[in-house]
Amino acid sequence: MEIKLEEVSVRDLVKDYEDNSLTEEGIIGYEGKLDIRPKYQREFVYKDKQKEEVIRTIIKGFPLNVMYWVKKNHTEDEYEVLDGQQRTISICQYVEGEFSLIDNDGNPKAFYNLTNDEKNQILDYKLMIYFCEGTDKEKLDWFKTINIAGEKLTEQELRNKLIAFILSFESVIFKLKDLKKLPTPTLEMLRDNLIEEI
Repeated sequence: MEIKLEEVSVRDLVKDYEDNSLTEEGIIGYEGKLDIRPKYQREFVYKDKQKEEVIRTIIKGFPLNVMYWVKKNHTEDEYEVLDGQQRTISICQYVEGEFSLIDNDGNPKAFYNLTNDEKNQILDYKLMIYFCEGTDKEKLDWFKTINIAGEKLTEQELRNKLIAFILSFESVIFKLKDLKKLPTPTLEMLRDNLIEEI
């Protein structure tokens, strides 16, 4: 697995953010190049207090935990969130005005009510992102490793991840089959071997 650490500003992350979670289009950001909630990821589970703490961390200039994005289907510049989905959605929702922070006086403070300096402080905040590239098996292993801490994944969420990787693998094999005219038993054998490895 190739892993490279880079900084991404909140401004870049939220550019072209769209939440189409009620449709098949999902949630995207980063100029449409980031699939924020791939099919194998859990639903958004952060409570209001957790979302607010993400934003308060940014406002205070404290570091957020590093996030992981993986290259999607070996494309040049399309990614999906492997780890950090809850924080990413929290940031995007706040900037989009979907929730407010409660200040010390108990008053709601939405992003659009901030001064330009306060908005820029948030938008210029640098997120630490590991950009990862590797095989589906390497991605699955890495996903399991980095999800040991934090909100524990259910067995079903881990199964969803596995299924998504298998489907991704099968789509690559079908493309290869078309190119190389592989017999169907070979496809089934490769899929079965992948499942055994995982």
